[in-house]
Amino acid sequence: MCGSRRVRLRTVDVAREAGYSVQQVRDLERLGVIPRAARSGNGYRSYTPVHVRALRAYRGLAGAAGPVAARQLMAQLHTKTPAAAASAVNAVHVRLARDREEAVRAQQALRAIQTEAGTGDGEQDGDAMTITELSGALGVRPSALRFWEREGLIASERVTSLRARRYGLPAIRAARIVVALRGAGYGIPAVRDIMHSLHRLGGLEEAEDLLRRRLDQIAMKTVALLRAGSDLAAVIAADQDMTMS
Repeated sequence: MCGSRRVRLRTVDVAREAGYSVQQVRDLERLGVIPRAARSGNGYRSYTPVHVRALRAYRGLAGAAGPVAARQLMAQLHTKTPAAAASAVNAVHVRLARDREEAVRAQQALRAIQTEAGTGDGEQDGDAMTITELSGALGVRPSALRFWEREGLIASERVTSLRARRYGLPAIRAARIVVALRGAGYGIPAVRDIMHSLHRLGGLEEAEDLLRRRLDQIAMKTVALLRAGSDLAAVIAADQDMTMS
């Protein structure tokens, strides 16, 4: 890595190698995505191959977590210990894995709804959950469940003298689908339309297609993060070398 730091590159060289414009390289340096370039006596920027790898790592992170989160993470990596930096990157993997798991569960819930529509089978009272149990299972706030209920996305049953919310399996399954759709970026009006049409054949097919696309998006994000892996490791190692030198 020390030899890499001795190689000096112009802004145009870095832009060409990383697939960015010259202005983008300067902007990303200003935002802290890549380390500050050295300056020559005449003021020209001087980069190294580590800067190229940092830009490639940023591209992969942006594909996995979005540009804003990627910029924040890259800026943080330059100030963290190797263990903390690796943990921050691993957190992106964990979020993607959780998103995939929730989308798969939503698919399973949708298939259960399709089965119920064909058989008319009811649910057992013992399968119900409280609002605290359901929010914990879905990883959302209880206030989100209350809001979705007000918006007509899910329906609870109030069975106690205190009218505490209680969710049966149909509501639990609907909530899983809402979580997946909201995670995919769909607004409340779009989710409401989908949920209201679930018991029509066209609505079921639409929801199934959306969840399939959601899983495809998560897979693409995961691949982008995996591609960035070696570049991220190189950036973390270079930052450690700079700290120790």
